[in-house]
Amino acid sequence: MKYLIKPIAYLLGIHLAALVLLTLMRVCFYLSVSHMLTPDVAGQPALVATAFVRGLWFDNVIACYIMALPLVVGCVAGAFGLVRKWMLRAAGVWFGVWYTLVFMATAGNIPYFVYFSKVLNASIWNWAGYGGTTLGMIFGEPSYYLYIVLFVVATALFSVFLWYMRRRALKHWPEVVPPAAYDLKSVRWWLSAGGKLLVALALCGACFLGIRGRLGYNPIKVSAAYFCSSPVLNNVGVNPMFCLLNSTLDDLRPENRTLHLMPDAEAIRLVQQYYGRTGIKGISPIARRVEPDSQPVRRNVVVVLMESMSAKLMGRFGCKAGLTPCLDSLYSHSLSFANCYSAGNHTNHGLYATLYSFPSIMFRNAMKGSSIPCYTGLPNTLKQAGYSTMFFMTHESQYDNMNAFFRTNGYDEIYAQENYPKNRVVNHFGVPDDYLFSYALPVLRRHAASGKPFFATLLTISNHPPFVVPAEFQTPGLAPEQQIVRYADHCIGQFMQAVSKEPWARNTLFVFLGDHGKLLGQTDAELPESFNHIPLIFHASWLKPAERTQFAGQVDVAPTILGLLRLPYVQNNFGLDLLHDAPRPAAFYTADKMIAARNDRQLFLYNAELKQTYCYNIAPDGRPVPTSFSPAFAPLRQYVFALLQTTEYMVQHGMTRTR
Repeated sequence: MKYLIKPIAYLLGIHLAALVLLTLMRVCFYLSVSHMLTPDVAGQPALVATAFVRGLWFDNVIACYIMALPLVVGCVAGAFGLVRKWMLRAAGVWFGVWYTLVFMATAGNIPYFVYFSKVLNASIWNWAGYGGTTLGMIFGEPSYYLYIVLFVVATALFSVFLWYMRRRALKHWPEVVPPAAYDLKSVRWWLSAGGKLLVALALCGACFLGIRGRLGYNPIKVSAAYFCSSPVLNNVGVNPMFCLLNSTLDDLRPENRTLHLMPDAEAIRLVQQYYGRTGIKGISPIARRVEPDSQPVRRNVVVVLMESMSAKLMGRFGCKAGLTPCLDSLYSHSLSFANCYSAGNHTNHGLYATLYSFPSIMFRNAMKGSSIPCYTGLPNTLKQAGYSTMFFMTHESQYDNMNAFFRTNGYDEIYAQENYPKNRVVNHFGVPDDYLFSYALPVLRRHAASGKPFFATLLTISNHPPFVVPAEFQTPGLAPEQQIVRYADHCIGQFMQAVSKEPWARNTLFVFLGDHGKLLGQTDAELPESFNHIPLIFHASWLKPAERTQFAGQVDVAPTILGLLRLPYVQNNFGLDLLHDAPRPAAFYTADKMIAARNDRQLFLYNAELKQTYCYNIAPDGRPVPTSFSPAFAPLRQYVFALLQTTEYMVQHGMTRTR
């Protein structure tokens, strides 16, 4: 067994030493950024400790990545008595090179974060082509010398420790096993080797679990470091090398390539013309100040995004199966919009567009990435107006990077699968809709009792495969896809019935909309309408019920809510107030590689990957009839191209905030 214990002891010592050095460097990082902490978190040692624990978690992930190869070699060699002294030298070089890079990233992250308020990420490769300038910037700024010294000291200490561990190990290193000792015919020898191999496999399994970072169905993401409302403390827990590697891999993915539909300058000019805006210097070319003509009202807001709720599932839009009696009733007793379209065909698109009023671009997930982007959207605007903000989801909080993205962008509280009893989790998407609503209600009640207005977002999930249909909704003659819609609709009805008994309900605006649609019926176009056509419902005791037929999109939800609350704010997004601004000439949306724009007469589709155009005339019954491109489709193409290209420009140039 000594042939296995000695290599493992050597490797474990190096692993622990690296974690200690990275923790000490994290202390330096914290001391350098502590002045950036807001007063509400600066004096809370428990929060700081939590950030350091999460930092150790991420450090261990990187350390396990580096450890994987030496551990596998050492375990296999140790199990069969094949350890050699040259392995020590090779391991020393391996650890020395990798940890030099890790310490460099960790030290460099400190001035980077102080300047950019972001953890080191793939954006640094933009400077790779300007080596002389970059080196001049680094060595020409005296304040950076401290971090250069930190890197040199950490690397030197680690190198000395490697030398010490190697020298110590060599003194007690097992002698090479002579060939005669390999008695392949001996059962005892095989049992001994097999036992050692099992121990080796357990150690390797632990290492690979460390690489994965967690036992859940998704490996660890940057989102796991986010636990509070302080962006500084959240980022204290992020390992810079982890963030750098992940963001670099994100940038290399084909779906994250930039979009080129038309020249940026032309696109911006057209969008300014469409929206009647001239921009605000220092913010963006489409920013504007919104000043209502009356005083703000402090009303609560609850937004419910319904999973895969295509408008085509409702009786109002032609479904004969009676799947949505509650939603149809709510629709007819509210301010509703008949021609609303989701920004994309994935949940992250719907959340991004609804809450921050930016269109989705192709099949990119704008919320993902190791470098968390910042937006001034509905949550931030309401938070600045004195609202408490909370988000309820059914699944794990790091799914689609939601925890990190939402905590960075305006939400105080995140409720997710981690908060719910394990016996209520029905599949890998977490708890069912009825539990989500029942859990959220007392939280809303508690916030209402505080006297402070609140903004809550609830994201349902049950209408997403794999379907878990309760027994009472398993109706013969209906497919599971229909049964689950009846259940999801019932949950909404039960929630609104329970809410109606709450005293705060009369002072609350409820907004219901689909996060996206789903394919229903025939595929009558390259992008069937049911994928994006969704219900949009504004419900409040003080709103006069009506159905509006103007074109609307998820990007318009936030400005319309703020208009109903009569809040003054700086708007820096692509939304319109559906009750006060001029109506859109067309709806626009995307679905993976497809871009779409439609008006009452035409539907224009464009495959951005194949650069293929598809055109349809809209028949009186709503059916798309294929046709060839003609000048009648040019305004639709120009409209959607300009909006998406301007979106791309603003995102790439960091023009997503108001300050």
